[in-house]
Amino acid sequence: MSEPLSVVIVNYRTPDLTIKCVRSLLTQGIAAPEDIIVVENASGDGSRRVIDAAQLGCMLIQADCNRGYGAGLNLGMAQARHALVLCLNPDTYFENADVLGVGVAFDANSRLGLLGLDLRDPDGSRQFSARRDYSLIDIILRRSWLGRFGPGYRLVQRHLMTDSWGGGIFSADWVLGTGFVIRRAAFVAINGMDTRFFLYMEDVDLCVRLRQAGWRVAATPAIQLTHDHQRASGQRLLSRAAWLHLKSLSRFIRQHSLPLLPRRLP
Repeated sequence: MSEPLSVVIVNYRTPDLTIKCVRSLLTQGIAAPEDIIVVENASGDGSRRVIDAAQLGCMLIQADCNRGYGAGLNLGMAQARHALVLCLNPDTYFENADVLGVGVAFDANSRLGLLGLDLRDPDGSRQFSARRDYSLIDIILRRSWLGRFGPGYRLVQRHLMTDSWGGGIFSADWVLGTGFVIRRAAFVAINGMDTRFFLYMEDVDLCVRLRQAGWRVAATPAIQLTHDHQRASGQRLLSRAAWLHLKSLSRFIRQHSLPLLPRRLP
């Protein structure tokens, strides 16, 4: 028998996507309506009215103001009642119920704290959601043409762990916060999300702190999650999203430091 999951979804001005995500959970039988927690993160656009009108039967929490994604996730996690919590962005949906078997991985390793899912584009292309720790070179290569050719391209593929998805569960330094399952006890042990990260890098910080506390961070190719994402941070250099990304990166560097070169692999 599969272990029941709590689910947390943070909505900010994406009610239609949130509804689609919740309906995929219900259609696939992944979670009971009362175990799906939607945090309406003070969108100010009528999101609550739209979600309420959909009559999904899930728990809907209204934040009094938008303190960022991490704060919204903390609100939802406080209401989760099961040992394993599936955390999802609104722009995701499941096309099968494979995630119901995730408890086997956590039962097999008592120190497994977080398991990232295999994020896919709607056309099935893999998004390579598990990553190695950032270095300054990684950031430069991924944000410039230098990462498209020769040694730069190979270093980018190394950072993206593109060669790690051919087998079973594998360890990662961090995984994208778009879709993952976390052990609630591990989340509580490290005091949840760091709300000083308003948006971006909070997933990297979460995984770093889990590892520092002795928890394993891993990813699995066995559970696919479709991510129909609307990338904002890389679209315009002077956009608000890009500014927030750089601000969060600066905070991350102050808290965790950033090496010039990627670390050597064993």
